[in-house]
Order: sequence, then structure tokens, then C-alpha cells
Amino acid sequence: MLAHAQALVYNLSELMPTQYQKENLEAMLGLFLEAQGHPLPEYSQTKSASSLSRFLNINHWSTRDMIRTIRNHVLEQVLSERSRGRKPFLQVIIDLTTKEKCGKFKEFDNLISVYNGKRGLHLVVLYLVVGKWRIPWNFRVWRGKGTTTPAQLGLKLVQRLPKTFKLNFQTIILADTANGHVLNLFKVYVSLNIRQLQV
Repeated sequence: MLAHAQALVYNLSELMPTQYQKENLEAMLGLFLEAQGHPLPEYSQTKSASSLSRFLNINHWSTRDMIRTIRNHVLEQVLSERSRGRKPFLQVIIDLTTKEKCGKFKEFDNLISVYNGKRGLHLVVLYLVVGKWRIPWNFRVWRGKGTTTPAQLGLKLVQRLPKTFKLNFQTIILADTANGHVLNLFKVYVSLNIRQLQV
């Protein structure tokens, strides 16, 4: 494992309130970092699927602290791509993706909807691409007709980007035209003083 990844895993482990939860987190991260295409709990060699399920669904630990720690780490890595002279490019990609769901999910009743014939969770995801890094930075769930549109959600995600990105990079917004109107994206381009806009 690369040094920066080891440091992140250690910092995340330290957020867990008990040793038991630390071990569960490390087991989950191990499944993802192996990159064998088997990230589900039942493939763990060190913890049972039921133990990992309790960790994800019942045990109390701060999701907010986890996200904050990961973002701070990502920010450090992205800023390391800076060099003297001309600012490097940062691509901000806005994408609408669907996690299809079948059956009934009581906990997700207000989150599951139908879009373009697909039933499931519809996520507006904001990715950052700079140098060798492609990073999912933030997301919002589109809740269906009559709620904030995917385009508006995408705009909010862009507007919430740290100011340090604007100061250190030449930023390009890339968005699927199905995800919003060019006019709305242009408003973000003006407000953030972004160098170039592509759709």
C-alpha cells in the first residue's frame, strides 16, 4: 500500500470508538483495497458478514468525521499536483448515475424514484480530476419530480467546492447536457470566475 493510503487508513481507524469497530473498518477497507471485484462483506477473510453488517448499519460512529478526514487527505494530495509557473488544470465532472433498486425499501421510500425508466437511487456525483487523481468528491440524491432538479443539485455541489481549488487551479467544468441547462452552468462559471466551461 502506498504511504499516503496507509496514513489515511490509520487516521480513519483512529476515528473508531472501539477496537472491535477498528477491526471491522480495516476488514471493509481491505476488501476494497484488494480490488478483486469482491467488496461485499461475505468475502471477508477476517470478519463475518453479520459482523460487518452490524458495523455498517447499527454501530455508532461518525460518518461526518470520516468524510471530513477523507476530504482533508484528498485536498492535500490534489494540492501536491501544483507546480511553479502556470496553474495546472482541475476538471470538475458532474455526472448523474443511478443505483437501480428492486423490491421495497422502507428506509429509502423518500429517496427512491423513477428517472428515464430506471427505478432506484439517482445520484448527482461531482468528481475531481487532476494529474493522476480521479476522485469522487461529493454527491446529492435526486428525490424525484417536484424536488430540486439534478441540474440545481449539480450547481450546489460546484458552489460548495473549497475556494483553494479556485486559487490554485485553472478549473474546467464538464457536465452531461442531460444533467442541466447550459445557462445555469454558465451562471456558476461567472460566479466562480472559472477559466473555461465545457458541456
